Amino acid sequence: MNQDPSRKALPSAQRLADKAFDALERFLHIEAVSGIVLLISAAIALIWANSPAAAGYEHLWHMPLSVGIGEHVVSRSLHFWINDALMTVFFLVVGMEIRREIHDGALASLKQAALPMAAALGGVAVPALLYLSVNGSEALRQGWAVPTATDIAFAVGVLALLGKSIPGSVRVFLLALAIIDDIVAVLIIALFFSGGLDPSGFPIAGVGIVLALGFQRIGIGSAWAYVLPGALLWFGLLQTGAHPTLAGVILGLMTPVFSSPSLARPVETATGAIQDFAERVRQGAEDTYQLMQPVKRLRHAQRELLPPVVRVQMALHPWVAYGVMPLFALANAGVGLDGVDLANGGSLTVMLGVSLALVVGKPLGVMLSSWTLVRLGWCRLPEGMSWSWMWLIGCLAGIGFTMSIFIATLAFDGEGLLSAAKLGVLLASGLAGAIGLVLGRILVVRARAASRR
Repeated sequence: MNQDPSRKALPSAQRLADKAFDALERFLHIEAVSGIVLLISAAIALIWANSPAAAGYEHLWHMPLSVGIGEHVVSRSLHFWINDALMTVFFLVVGMEIRREIHDGALASLKQAALPMAAALGGVAVPALLYLSVNGSEALRQGWAVPTATDIAFAVGVLALLGKSIPGSVRVFLLALAIIDDIVAVLIIALFFSGGLDPSGFPIAGVGIVLALGFQRIGIGSAWAYVLPGALLWFGLLQTGAHPTLAGVILGLMTPVFSSPSLARPVETATGAIQDFAERVRQGAEDTYQLMQPVKRLRHAQRELLPPVVRVQMALHPWVAYGVMPLFALANAGVGLDGVDLANGGSLTVMLGVSLALVVGKPLGVMLSSWTLVRLGWCRLPEGMSWSWMWLIGCLAGIGFTMSIFIATLAFDGEGLLSAAKLGVLLASGLAGAIGLVLGRILVVRARAASRR
């Protein structure tokens, strides 16, 4: 009689594969690794754009890519599909992060959110004012918003490189500050970089929102079902003249923070489905339809164990961190140095303004606004934090990268000023990250020495 296969030891190849996939899954969720991948992508873009194959780099991203059915065809450049379509998924994750933090995170109450909110607003206002003090002419003032943003992946990734000696309150504060920064950046894009709005697109966007809300109301939990409402919302915003990536933020903020209502808790449903399936097998049920009923209930319960805002964000994180963001960096960080004419006063001041605003303005804005509120007695530093750690947070907030480059592509039409702004972002982000690593290392050594004493 053949032995039950379930009793046999797994083949060695399968055991190795399972271990490899488990290790890969853990690896893909390490924040420092995603930051390193982003950095490598930017470096490849820079090298490519300044190599003998630079013409191929430009040609690739301006190559037309057509999408459509029958006579309805949309033909845009590859650069457009990355910046305006794929980045919508990035903004979807941003929207869900904001939703989670507002529900039960650092932004759940005004008392918790007051200090990081003030720090973020100071970290937006001071860099913008510093940039404007260097760039006074009308053509150059368009870039005032470029140094206001913080790259969450890079900033938290650099912090992760410093190890586990960093107080938990420092990481939470930096994450809250970066998320508020993202909220401000989204508002800036919506208010200042959307141009004149065409009302013909609003009904289409409205249909997308109503469909998404309707699907939620009737309990549709599959993420794939929301692709159609999302596409309608994206196309409607594109039609209005607003930046279509805002569709991702809107859908992210609409994502439920609770599992779908049901008569029993998901754990109880899953337990009952497993028991029901086992009972049907013991009774010798051979009808596939009968066996599939408890399996369907089990799948539904498995999906509802985590609320949609957590489940979808976890599913999208590897795709965004290792697909969308590196591809965005590859398409946008390739600044040809021979195309940046620093002899032109405009390009030079844009680059210097962006760099100074991120490296100097960000930490100053974060520090001054936080110190003012604490000094007035309206807030207090979180437990485990000191003003030295606040300086570290301010330095890391100066890593603009993804969001700053994104805003630069909206702010400048001319290739010369756009390249200068991108170069300023790249230089400043690298310098801010290096300063943050050095300062963080010093603070970690001091904290370890103090704990030993």
